[in-house]
Amino acid sequence: MAYSEYLADRVRPRLKGKGELEEKKMMGGLTFMVNGKMCVGIIYDKKSKEDKLMVRVGKLNYEELLNKPGSRPMDFTGKPIRGFLFVGPDGFDAEDDLDFWVEKALEFNRLLNP
Repeated sequence: MAYSEYLADRVRPRLKGKGELEEKKMMGGLTFMVNGKMCVGIIYDKKSKEDKLMVRVGKLNYEELLNKPGSRPMDFTGKPIRGFLFVGPDGFDAEDDLDFWVEKALEFNRLLNP
């Protein structure tokens, strides 16, 4: 199964107008690039059989954000990549929760050099 088009349709309007938006299919998922930088991604985890949000939050608030519901280190290769989180459905099913994660990704994106 590929990434969730439903979740992609929920993320797109939250990123619209926040900078130059580009979508790229990567690693079996969909990545949203804002101003040329990876911001938010969507994957389907075959092991857990659920959709996951990949959120680039940077290292500053990383530890704090790990304590949020559904959040865990992003570990494609088995080794966590600091600054990136996976968020499971319990962390983004509610609209307010999805807003929270997209905003955290956009906050970090604004700190990056264009």
